Amino acid sequence: QAQLVESGGGLVQPGGSLRVSCVASPWVFGSYAIGWFRQASGKEREWVSCMRNDGTTEVANSVRGRFVMSSDHAKRTVHLQMNSLKSEDTGIYYCAADLNSWRLCTLNEADDWGQGTQVTVSS
Repeated sequence: QAQLVESGGGLVQPGGSLRVSCVASPWVFGSYAIGWFRQASGKEREWVSCMRNDGTTEVANSVRGRFVMSSDHAKRTVHLQMNSLKSEDTGIYYCAADLNSWRLCTLNEADDWGQGTQVTVSS
């Protein structure tokens, strides 16, 4: 089971940038796919991005061109750099991991989840 701890959320103005991070258990990199999901108040959870265990990434259409997912294996950390933020990006951002890249990146499902970090975009 992957253990995941998110950090970096906060309040940012529309048009601003923010980076959220997720520290994973040592055995995750190279074995698990890792992804980001978000959930706005009163709405269903939404897949945002994923990184397969080969390092390739993809992002949802709603954030393409604004959000970038990266990793630092030495620090066992994945980052989600969020630029040109909009009010509709507000929500709790969750890091998730699964041994099956297709399941996470295509079905948008995962077995292991972090506790989440709040991102609020507001003036």
